[in-house]
Formats: sequence, C-alpha cells, structure tokens
Amino acid sequence: MDFSDQHILIVEDEPKIAALLADYLHQQGSFSTSRISRGDEVLERVRNNSPDLILLDLMLPGMDGIEVCRLVRAQSTVPIIMITARVEEIDRLLGLELGADDYICKPFSPREVVARVKAVLRRSVPTAGFGQLDGLKMDGSMHSAKLDGKKLQLTPVGFSLLKTLSSQPGRVFSRDQLMNEMYPDYRIVSDRAVDTHIKNLRKKLTDAGAGKELVESVYGLGFRYAA
Repeated sequence: MDFSDQHILIVEDEPKIAALLADYLHQQGSFSTSRISRGDEVLERVRNNSPDLILLDLMLPGMDGIEVCRLVRAQSTVPIIMITARVEEIDRLLGLELGADDYICKPFSPREVVARVKAVLRRSVPTAGFGQLDGLKMDGSMHSAKLDGKKLQLTPVGFSLLKTLSSQPGRVFSRDQLMNEMYPDYRIVSDRAVDTHIKNLRKKLTDAGAGKELVESVYGLGFRYAA
C-alpha cells in the first residue's frame, strides 16, 4: 500500500514527542503530518480538513483525549490511535463508549508507532462490496454497513470484525482467528480486546434495531454470526 498520500494528524502537547512522531512518520512511511497541541481544537480541524488517521494523546490541555475521541467518533469514522502513559486506561480506550481503533503505551518506540499506523490504515482500506444478509448490508467500497436501512457507526476494527463474522453465518470463529483479522500485523493482544470489540459491535447492532442477538458467543470456542 502506498502511504505517500496519507495525512496523519498528531495531537500531542509535548513538542519533542510530536516532532519525533512527525519525523518518523515522514522518514519511515512517507506520510504527511500536521500537529495540534490542544484537545479542544481537534473537532474543528477534522470537520474542515479530515485527516486519514489521528494519533491522539490521552492527556491534553483544553479537552482530554477520551472526550476528543468520543466527539470525533460521533461525527467521523476516521481511524484513531490513542497514546497513553496510563496502562489502567486501556480498557476505557477500547471501551463501548469510545471507539478507538488502537492504543499505544508510553514509552514507545517511534518505529512501533509507524507500524501501528500502517496496520490501522491497511484495515481501513475499502474492499469490494459483499452484498446483503438478512437485513445486513455491507459495502466495502464505501466502507459502510447498514442494518434494515439504518447506518451502523463502525470503526475500521468494528467493520472488519462484522465483515469476518457475517461472511460465513453460523461458523464459529475463535478469538485468535478474529484477532488475526482485526490486527493483521499479528501483534500480541489480550483476549479482552476481542471481547471489548464484540461488546461494542453488539451495542451498535442493538442500537440499530436488531431484534435478536446477531453475534453469538459459543462457550469455549469463540463467536459466530447468527445463521
């Protein structure tokens, strides 16, 4: 994938860290970048000139990263990678109300950041459409999903998860199989990351009016899309 036309918005209030991230994204990925140091300036920037991905620090002046992510996600499906030094916040970063696509813990390797950015962007690339299934309509070319005509507000990870499960209704996918689809760079991710995204997906389906549990748990095995 050619990343030369991809623009990354770096939201970080520590100038040295922001500059380091920008340098590595330029050198290692040929990305273009811009920087914002305040959380309360992000939403306007996304509205006026939406980036291809946001690197969003958790602790920011003006508005913290969690609130920024929530507001952006309510209006946009732009991929968001959270950056945090607080390991205890990881569950919230992946939580139902937030919709972050990935997170990175400080201290981090800038090379790791570039690898994560590339992986998230690859997951968000539109693919061919794959039709309709019992009221569920997914269009990879538009990166959109609808249930009975109502649009599902999915992150790229959520879209990938739903695409995988609904591609073979009734088939049980293990957590490892789903992680490989969600994180194609085969990083080490805990089972709870999958569970959190499953809960998020279920909530989105329920909010869209699903009359039954479309994503079912199979004890000891994994998850399946209801046949």
